[in-house]
Amino acid sequence: MSSVAIQLESILDKTTRLIELCAALQEENDLLKLENQSLNVALTTSKDKCKDLDEKMRVLKLAKSIEGNNEKSLDIKQKINDFVREIDRSIALLKK
Repeated sequence: MSSVAIQLESILDKTTRLIELCAALQEENDLLKLENQSLNVALTTSKDKCKDLDEKMRVLKLAKSIEGNNEKSLDIKQKINDFVREIDRSIALLKK
């Protein structure tokens, strides 16, 4: 075999290995993309659950502060009015 033929055969072998490596890397990349997508969904779900739990905790704190301190009814009405104003401001911002 001539030197050129040996070099050509070497190049063909290396090209074949590169093609196989490229296919394997592409498959790994596809799997990583799927895993990334799955983790993003899990993260979004966790964030939503965290927001819900924060809201529940805020409501529980409010309920506990109203019932636990034996505050005068005027103080309780003031807190309720403050919350109503906060809700009204939030609604106004949402409408913009």
